[in-house]
Amino acid sequence: MNFSIYFPPQAEGGDVKLPVIFYLSGLTCSEQNFISKSGFQRYAAEHGIIVVGPDTSPRGVKIPGDDESWDFGVAAGFYLDATKDPWSKNYRMGSYVNSELYGLILSAFENVVDIDRIGIMGHSMGGHGALTSALRNPGQYKSISAFAPICNPSVCPWGVKAFTGYLGEDKSKWVEWDATELVKQYDGPPLTLLIDQGAADNFYIQKQLLPENLVEACRSVGIPVILNLREGYDHSYYYISTYIGEHFDFHAKILKA
Repeated sequence: MNFSIYFPPQAEGGDVKLPVIFYLSGLTCSEQNFISKSGFQRYAAEHGIIVVGPDTSPRGVKIPGDDESWDFGVAAGFYLDATKDPWSKNYRMGSYVNSELYGLILSAFENVVDIDRIGIMGHSMGGHGALTSALRNPGQYKSISAFAPICNPSVCPWGVKAFTGYLGEDKSKWVEWDATELVKQYDGPPLTLLIDQGAADNFYIQKQLLPENLVEACRSVGIPVILNLREGYDHSYYYISTYIGEHFDFHAKILKA
């Protein structure tokens, strides 16, 4: 597996600790889509933020059926720790992002990474991953945002397929990786969720994403949530590149407070 890491100009001297944002990509992506299509670099440079982009699934591990569909298996790890054979050995993206890679970044780049100023964002499946990572690991991420996230995977077709395949039929296990359910039990440091959604996104229209369910859950327990519904915008990186600057402004305001 590869990951990308962007160092802004402020990191060149190696004598200053900078905030970090992890960006989790969506279905069918590798670490390359975000760095080539989003235009994030100018905003990361402006704010002096290091940006880490993990891959979306294990690579080079052949499991029968892992490439038969675009929404399960390769490039579709769903940022969870699989418990069902044969996926449970390698498909442990939750632990990879929040423990293995997280620890690697902190140790390998300790001269420039500020451990107390780390945020996370993502798109689609990666938006789901960003939300669950922050909610499952209270205090690890100070800021959180997502573009068109899969907000309630336990009840949408993508999520049901992935959760059944990776976690099995026991739906009590599903809620452990579902942001809409996790937010109801969140008991960590104050967290504001920023959700960005294109109103013309076919996956939103088809009820794959369900941000309204997450917003309702947040309001039921008093967790601040911002939902920006963008008229005319779809699910693509054209949409992400249009609003990625606003997300960096949001993260910078929190991480640099």
